[in-house]
Amino acid sequence: MLVALLLCAFTATATPRIGVVTMQPGEIFFERFGHNAILVDDPAQGTAISYNFGYFDPTEPDFITRFIRGEMRYQLVAMPLEDDLSYYRDVGRGVSLQWLDLAPADAAELATALAENALPENAHYRYDYFLDNCSTRVRDALDQALDGGLARQMGGSRGDTFRSEATRLASPDFWMWLGFDLGLGPASDQPLSNWGDAFVPMRLAASLRDAHSPDGTPLVAEELELLPHRLDPEPAETPRRWWLWLLAGGIIGGALAWTGRVASRPVAGLALPFWAISGALGALMLFIWVATAHRFGWANYNLLLMSPLAWGLLPGGWRLLRGQTPGRWFQRLLQVMPVLAILGLFTHWLQALPQQNLHWILLLLPIHLGLMLGLRTR
Repeated sequence: MLVALLLCAFTATATPRIGVVTMQPGEIFFERFGHNAILVDDPAQGTAISYNFGYFDPTEPDFITRFIRGEMRYQLVAMPLEDDLSYYRDVGRGVSLQWLDLAPADAAELATALAENALPENAHYRYDYFLDNCSTRVRDALDQALDGGLARQMGGSRGDTFRSEATRLASPDFWMWLGFDLGLGPASDQPLSNWGDAFVPMRLAASLRDAHSPDGTPLVAEELELLPHRLDPEPAETPRRWWLWLLAGGIIGGALAWTGRVASRPVAGLALPFWAISGALGALMLFIWVATAHRFGWANYNLLLMSPLAWGLLPGGWRLLRGQTPGRWFQRLLQVMPVLAILGLFTHWLQALPQQNLHWILLLLPIHLGLMLGLRTR
């Protein structure tokens, strides 16, 4: 019924009409960033087709390998709008439509290009979370139809970064938020233009509202709600209160240092899982850097806070827990951990555009110091 109403309004012309369909975030981890598609309403064909760049095939034989290596393959799928909307209606995700004021020739050219792109031999592309995803493909297709006019209007900036947007949208899911915040390296902290911001579908929709056609008229001719949003709203931006992280780190580090001077075995019992997890996270960061194409995880300065070297402390920590004296190398490595964290603090201060991990430094540096002071040889 909804699609029929959309079609009835535009049957007076054979020129296809172009719209951008924006889907609000969902509750599954891969839905947190929202979604979008290009709608081609072609009266000559009597149907509204949704061109959706967000499909992948988990049954591909090399799917898991590609996912780990950061070489995911996505594809463009063309389907009737009503089919595309059915899932979002079922799960309660809101959907809006922006009809665009494109010149007839530009609209026809875009419709033809999308149909060509959707052919099986052309549909696949190498996916990148930030640089080449379902939303940037929509952005680029529109920009090409406007002969670069969209890019010229999206040069401003809100001050967002890939990290700030990723952690904002992932914030309802703690583990997803934690993975992004720890796993993203310095490349994710470069300020974005509105063009770069468009990797988020809702940001692209906002930029389209401010854009204009070549003749100076608003690019968005009409905006309407196709489906109401029945889930929690998109997360708002919240400032990071670094002093809370420092307070927590100071309290934990101080307690470890004081308790360790009185009784080292309980502190060793707490340190063992901390070192095991730190080493595992550091090993994962190192693997991402040297063995995958996840470029926004490369050169991660959190390696100075959570190093695989922490695994070298496990044998000595186990000896302490059993009431035995750890070896000489344990004491030396125990001192290396806070030194690495201090190095991370200095590198943060010395960079013009540092990795935004100060909160982790302020939390973990006091903990490393507390363990060093609490477990050092009397």
